[in-house]
Amino acid sequence: MAESKNMTRREAVKVAGAATIATMAASGPLIRTAKAADGVKYGMIGTGSRGTYLLKHLKSIDSGQCVAICDITDDALDKAQQTIGGSPKRYKDWRELLADKNVDAVFVTTPLFLHFPATKDALEAGKHVFCEKSLVFKPEEVHALRELVEARPKQILQTGLQRRYSEMYQAVRNMIEKGLLGEVTYVQAQWHRNPGWKMKDVPNVPKRMANWRLFREYSGGLVAELASHQIDVADWMMGMTPEAVTGLGSHDFMKDGRDILDNIQLIYKYPKGRRLVWTGVPGTSHWAGVGGARTEMGEIICGTQGTVHITIGDDNNMPIGMWFREPNPPKVETAKKDKKEKYVAGATMVAAAGSRPLPILLSKDLMTGKESFLEKEMKFARLWLYQKGILVPEEPKNPVDTELEAFFNYCKNGGRPKADLEVGLADSAAVILSNIALDEGRMVQFNEIDKMGLPAGATAKPAVKHG
Repeated sequence: MAESKNMTRREAVKVAGAATIATMAASGPLIRTAKAADGVKYGMIGTGSRGTYLLKHLKSIDSGQCVAICDITDDALDKAQQTIGGSPKRYKDWRELLADKNVDAVFVTTPLFLHFPATKDALEAGKHVFCEKSLVFKPEEVHALRELVEARPKQILQTGLQRRYSEMYQAVRNMIEKGLLGEVTYVQAQWHRNPGWKMKDVPNVPKRMANWRLFREYSGGLVAELASHQIDVADWMMGMTPEAVTGLGSHDFMKDGRDILDNIQLIYKYPKGRRLVWTGVPGTSHWAGVGGARTEMGEIICGTQGTVHITIGDDNNMPIGMWFREPNPPKVETAKKDKKEKYVAGATMVAAAGSRPLPILLSKDLMTGKESFLEKEMKFARLWLYQKGILVPEEPKNPVDTELEAFFNYCKNGGRPKADLEVGLADSAAVILSNIALDEGRMVQFNEIDKMGLPAGATAKPAVKHG
């Protein structure tokens, strides 16, 4: 593989070619959106920051139609209505929204401690449900939600884990399945902010509720709100769930009355010696992945044959990733010591040169053989620029839009969401157990969740599918 800085365009295409092998299956057909008149009629339960954020994206998706919004304050409802437009019905009690026969599906974007109650009522009302992560807040809710969903196989339950719907992340998973990274043995992930959530005042809302993420009675803290996304990435890329978790957490920097931890380091033990290390700290937003080009959050996925740097980005910075070939291990040479043919190990201090970053190619860069001359030249040009490090492949579409379109498609046509009940419950259990490990200062086994929250005398059975 050419490493020269004076690489020709043809050589650049050759270098990038290996990456295309794994990515072709990742770029499936686009979901066709229905006209608004035929779209899924949905309600939004919770129109705070997250609910309004989703409405901003939903506004441009024709396969869904907002017919109802629900929140406890007029201010939140006003902002939501201004965001989505039209004239959705307004409710302050989600039970009244769920009684509306015009509503086919709901989005649950309430504070975490209300996720399960709202989802439970929605499922029992016969609605399809998109619930933001984490699906549940308490151990007993893990068991209860499984029973609810399994009793309603025709209703869709999708978890808000948008990385599952990213073409870039799907391409990396496909690279792993094709063996391009070898065996994935280690994932390093972070979500660092500077300074992080600040206490805020919201008109007509009690201060603790307005800052619900900062209080344990309502929130799972940094693990629930941030780490949960990246724990799910590690599970997905390694194809298994953890066996145990331990870590160190403390409240060191944000002295404003909150009681969640603000300085966290976690280590997850997976089968076969795999590990995930996750950190969440205030005071710096730097991330060393992708050459430091992105901040705050990202994952480094390490395999025996190569490593990937990847991050989901945001509305203004689409998901990007790059991969590195694993350098050949240094050889241990022997030297003749004397005429009696005795040998001793020679010096092992060999400088192992790292590899150049390679692009993770997406559908827009793949050669199909049907390109016009101009399209082909443009693809060659992009490949050459990728290899020079001048450009980095970016996902063309926000995965948030993709997951929302997918939800409406599942509601109309059936199917199994990529972030389904099993994915959501595994992620929720990881959050619950991680916080126990931090609070109790011990290694917590993941099968402990099986017995947590059960009624007296109940028989324990697997609450989640353990890898």
